[in-house]
Amino acid sequence: MNNTILWYATRGAGAVSLVLLTGVVLLGITSAMRWQTPAWPRFLSTGLHRNLALMTLVFLAIHIITAVVDPFTALGLNAALVPFSSSYRTFWLGLGAVAMYLMIAVVVTSLLRGFFGYQAWRVVHWLTYAMWPVALIHGIGTGTDTRFSWMLFLDGVCVVAVVVAILWRISRPSPTGWRELPANSELGRSVTR
Repeated sequence: MNNTILWYATRGAGAVSLVLLTGVVLLGITSAMRWQTPAWPRFLSTGLHRNLALMTLVFLAIHIITAVVDPFTALGLNAALVPFSSSYRTFWLGLGAVAMYLMIAVVVTSLLRGFFGYQAWRVVHWLTYAMWPVALIHGIGTGTDTRFSWMLFLDGVCVVAVVVAILWRISRPSPTGWRELPANSELGRSVTR
């Protein structure tokens, strides 16, 4: 019975992590574009983005810990920490470890942003655009529920939401105006410095 609880906890925490991570990506795009309305001020997007990212870490930790201690998979700590070292679903679990390290890099640089500086933080923060699909593919490849309609629906909703948000972001001018300014103009040179 205890092994069944671990199995369900691993699966559930993984699915919840995907949904939360999708929300983090969506709110990150919303915050970066400085989108707001009278009913949804920008500080709400920023604060919710930060708190949702921390909640994602909690569910990710539950997902990893329960997977490591579950005797069915017999992963062990090494498989969770060293990408592509597991004998169980090597490639798919390796992608999960890669996604975990990308998430850790984003979180650490966000918490220590003052030490890294804005430009370094921003470059590392762009890793979320790599982390999200890697985490999604990890779930699709190693998940035992991927063939069920509810999980297909969940994955599909997450994919559509992120793709639409990314298309919205690239179709709109940058809120800081750096795209619109020619590099040879005085203002363009001061913005790019």
